[in-house]
Amino acid sequence: MNRYGITLLGFALLFTQCNEPIKKNDMGTPMPKNKKAVVYQVFTRLFGNTNTTNKKWGTIEENGVGKLEDFTEKALQEIKELGVTHIWYTGVPHHALATDYSTYGISSDDPDVIKGRAGSPYAVKDYYNVNPDLAVDPANRLNEFKELIERTHNAGLKLLIDIVPNHVARNYEGAGTPEGKYILGKQDDKSQEYLRDNNFYYIPGETFEVPEWQDGYLPLNGDPHVMADSKFEEKPAKWTGNGSRLAQPSFDDWYETVKVNYGVKPDGSFDFERLPSTYASKSYKEHYDFWQGKSVPDSWAKIRDIVTFWMDLGVDGFRYDMAEMVPVEFWSYLNSHIKMKNPKTFLLAEVYNPKLYRDYIHKGKMDYLYDKVGLYDSLKHIMQGAGRTDDLVVIQEDMMDIEHHMLHFLENHDEQRIASPEFAGDANMGKPAMVVSALISTSPTMIYFGQEVGEPGAEDAGFGKPSRTSIFDYIGVPHHQRWMNDKKFDGGQLSESEKELREFYKKLLNISVKEEAFSGDYKEIHSYNREHTVGYDHRLFSFVRWTEDQHALVIVNFDKDTTYDLQLKLPADVIAKWDLTKETYRCKDLFVEPNSGILRIEENTGLLPLKLAPLESRIFILKK
Repeated sequence: MNRYGITLLGFALLFTQCNEPIKKNDMGTPMPKNKKAVVYQVFTRLFGNTNTTNKKWGTIEENGVGKLEDFTEKALQEIKELGVTHIWYTGVPHHALATDYSTYGISSDDPDVIKGRAGSPYAVKDYYNVNPDLAVDPANRLNEFKELIERTHNAGLKLLIDIVPNHVARNYEGAGTPEGKYILGKQDDKSQEYLRDNNFYYIPGETFEVPEWQDGYLPLNGDPHVMADSKFEEKPAKWTGNGSRLAQPSFDDWYETVKVNYGVKPDGSFDFERLPSTYASKSYKEHYDFWQGKSVPDSWAKIRDIVTFWMDLGVDGFRYDMAEMVPVEFWSYLNSHIKMKNPKTFLLAEVYNPKLYRDYIHKGKMDYLYDKVGLYDSLKHIMQGAGRTDDLVVIQEDMMDIEHHMLHFLENHDEQRIASPEFAGDANMGKPAMVVSALISTSPTMIYFGQEVGEPGAEDAGFGKPSRTSIFDYIGVPHHQRWMNDKKFDGGQLSESEKELREFYKKLLNISVKEEAFSGDYKEIHSYNREHTVGYDHRLFSFVRWTEDQHALVIVNFDKDTTYDLQLKLPADVIAKWDLTKETYRCKDLFVEPNSGILRIEENTGLLPLKLAPLESRIFILKK
């Protein structure tokens, strides 16, 4: 189940603009422009919740909720010390939810078009305000978020929030829309299925009907609610967020949302000027100039104004939900406007179709895309015993022209927790994959809060089911709560194994951002060792990373049972590239201190004897 309750088939600007083509060195690998970024995704509503009741379908009073103020100076400093550079606050914009905030002048939402009690953060009700659940004083919630921005920046972190361009809540209201700006949909001609400057698509003459509930599901688990009557007034009915054109969408559709119109006609043709193919190699400024004076669909300007609003508050970047469902020309328009305002803005997009990657990077001016249908999927298969490390060679080769733009992760709010039985059943199984994910390229690395302490997502929360920490329900996150330790944020309740796991992440992520080799060139040596090294098999993976001043060698063991005792080999082209002319070199192990090794050069081949325990990784820095 993903955030919409259905199955999915399925960030490089830190200091400089990164959307230009990346220069390659003489071995064909990209030359990076800046150090790696590490993104810490946190589900904002859950982070500071200390309530451990975890009643299925529990109310906010029963199960509790976290607040913006829970991100204290201490909490943010601990996150930064993990090696984090950016924090992604998931679920900040005001979305539809079942909790009653009417005493604060906030309109109530209908449970028939809400998933869970707490609601989906991807059904935004007001793009110009903050989820009232997050505030101590819901009437002052936007100011509380401004205070969080200041604390985050004072901690030395950049922050991202979600922008959900493809769809909004069925009951989108836009109550916080600034004076002089128009609310999405308010000016639409609802008698037409499609007009370019309508913000939504309509089904003229038909009235919306809620889905037929399935598998015993009832909104709010059937608890009484004045608005829970299997009805929601919408006439005419609108298209649903995933594109369903039925007045009564399916239970498996994104029925709580409506699709935003970006000038794509119902037949799939485009009602705007297309971007010439030559613009794939042009700068964001040239893209910006292209759109000047051109007539664009009304929704384009409205979303631009929304993003500008958050930038003016101090937000440093955005994660774009389901970006591939919005035409690439819109992204050229929006992102070029963003970069003209602040070239350092961090732009991350959720795109799952590999055929679209290069268009959305080069023509859409995205900084980063999810590396889901590639590295993540392959690492997951390997961790589950169904895949081979040989696949990683091909995957990384296929991405080398865009590797810097492909954000790596092993967990996020959509994916299963590593420690869940449905994924790997043991958080330690993620260690070798995390080393590969963090160190194989110059791209950013992302971890999901609780991942670093082995959170298994075991709660049957209500709408959300075990294996994923629910984003729909009021729930506690037990392993993470033990690290929080009643908001001391010192790990005081963690077990020894959980402390060890967090130290593993802390060491790895700091290596990734502080050791310059991992902002340098890459070459896999796995294939060479598969052919030439006795005892080296498909459960191992090895590669080298380097700059002119630092050379690193990484080898990981994905096998949970086997210890490998072998001589890892460096091929002749690496020996030549690194200019290794002496007979021996000391290799310092950054990961298994104070271990070190001796690299011998024999007949133009490097030999490094080592023993690799189950699930162990070694990260060597060669001392010249």
